[in-house]
Amino acid sequence: MIAAGLAAGALALTRQRLPRGRQWPRLAIVAGGVVAGFPLLTSYALTEVPASHGAVVIAMLPATTAVIVVLRTRERPGAAFWAFSFVGAVAAVAFAVLQGGSASGVQRADVLLVLAVLACASGYAEGGVISRELGSWQTISWALVLAAPATAALSTVSLIRAPLSATPGQWLCFAYLAGVSMFLGFVAWYRGLAIGPMAQVSQVQLAQPVLSIAWAALLLGEQVTGWTVVGGLAVVGCAAGAGSSRARTS
Repeated sequence: MIAAGLAAGALALTRQRLPRGRQWPRLAIVAGGVVAGFPLLTSYALTEVPASHGAVVIAMLPATTAVIVVLRTRERPGAAFWAFSFVGAVAAVAFAVLQGGSASGVQRADVLLVLAVLACASGYAEGGVISRELGSWQTISWALVLAAPATAALSTVSLIRAPLSATPGQWLCFAYLAGVSMFLGFVAWYRGLAIGPMAQVSQVQLAQPVLSIAWAALLLGEQVTGWTVVGGLAVVGCAAGAGSSRARTS
């Protein structure tokens, strides 16, 4: 809801024109995927399984995004791209498992996580396409504004059930999540997708679990083993290989 307020202010100050016609349902796909679907589905899933378990399933997000991009657009990555993407997905899952996740057994939470990955990948793909028409920050801004009635209602219910209570440090974390993770980060992400090719750019996500572990070590003092470094380098290497591969002509 905070991010929606920032987005609405930016749209109003710069006097952006309203999206037209079919752009609204396409923005609804973006909002449904990255503003509502992914956060809510992963949040419910992680009430039943550890975050490390969730990382195993979410590691499939880059490959899923690439598949949906190919289905949605005319991009046709070459064999080298798919090879790097496959190896990268396997490496990312193995990395998450070695970091304490679990790949055994299928639980209800796993179904929610798979749906979250599909929702997020769809939002990324559609957002990348429409960013070429509306602009990167405009796309996420309109998606946030479109979802604002729902997020405001949920926030109101949450406030009634549990009044605000947090430490100054927690408020700073909340401000980062609202302003950067939910808004400014998407501006850069959709700009990158709009420049494209989207399938190749989407593989940058492979570096996300590696960066998460690195920041956890720097900020939280969590231990990083030698195998973590080796696994991280393998994942990042696959992301670089997929991103630099040439697309074949359709």
